[in-house]
Amino acid sequence: MNKKQKFEQLLNHGKVDDGFLFQPILMHFAARHSGKTYREFASDYRSLVESNLKCLEDFDMDAVGLISDPYRETSAFGAKVSFPEETVPVCHNVLIKSMNDIELLKNPDVYESERTRDRIKAAEMFYKEIGNSVPIIGWIEGPLAEACDLAGVSEILLSLMMNPDFVKKLVEKVMKTALDFAKAQIEAGCDIIGVGDAICSQIDAETYRTIVKDKHAAIFEFIHRHGAKVKLHICGNITHLLPDIKDTRPDIVDIDHLVNMEEAYNMLGPDIVRCGNLDPVSVIQQKSREDLADIVRTLCSKEKDRRFIISGGCEISVQTSPENLMVLRTCSRYF
Repeated sequence: MNKKQKFEQLLNHGKVDDGFLFQPILMHFAARHSGKTYREFASDYRSLVESNLKCLEDFDMDAVGLISDPYRETSAFGAKVSFPEETVPVCHNVLIKSMNDIELLKNPDVYESERTRDRIKAAEMFYKEIGNSVPIIGWIEGPLAEACDLAGVSEILLSLMMNPDFVKKLVEKVMKTALDFAKAQIEAGCDIIGVGDAICSQIDAETYRTIVKDKHAAIFEFIHRHGAKVKLHICGNITHLLPDIKDTRPDIVDIDHLVNMEEAYNMLGPDIVRCGNLDPVSVIQQKSREDLADIVRTLCSKEKDRRFIISGGCEISVQTSPENLMVLRTCSRYF
């Protein structure tokens, strides 16, 4: 049974035969592990794919991913993005300051814009290299996250209180690009589309229901209709959002270390796969291999016979030792 078949087995039957799937979020770690700079990883699809394939081989991961930074769509909309050598890309300008700016904003052609095209090419290269043997996870920005990328985080959070119509209008405007980008990645070979909307952990449940929930549900339904699964990533404490997230029908929800896994199971129910939730720094990076192994085994023991994927609560840090990351793989087997 190949890795893609194991993923389907998890979705359909709730568990796999030899333990838990292992699906860490790898960005800077993957670049460093393969001898690439972050600049190369984020700006050249070949470096991103080669880095992930090396990690696939070295750590026996159960999926590969296209995640690199939040500014693919932002760049396509026209923002200026630069690529420091060893840190995440930087966005240098805010495109949206008024309602009029939203009206003038044009949804880009994701095949023509350099950074969205680069990710599509990465999906094609992955599919050429691994075909249907390993799940390929594409990535798009969630609507509230993209609004923040275009208008600024502080501005969006203030507007949610003082001018919610501004946020609603911008969130609605970016939906087309989110759907276009998801569809392009699915057609290029992606089996799963990750939707990153981290800013949602900073809003209350009523605001989520009013501004974001229906948009998430529409994006997830669109992805399902086009033949792929959905992985929702909102880092931080999302306990207060979980009942509403359940309603949007994602297939996988990343659970950060700030969320109690038992509460997440009770709120999301047995059908949604929870992925996580080890603290990437204080646990995965900093614990000894022996202590980390005990923590992983304890987590896996609690999750036995449930739909669960072992991972960090968020991105694996670049300072993590390969030996510690391998502990997650080794200890997740045979439960």
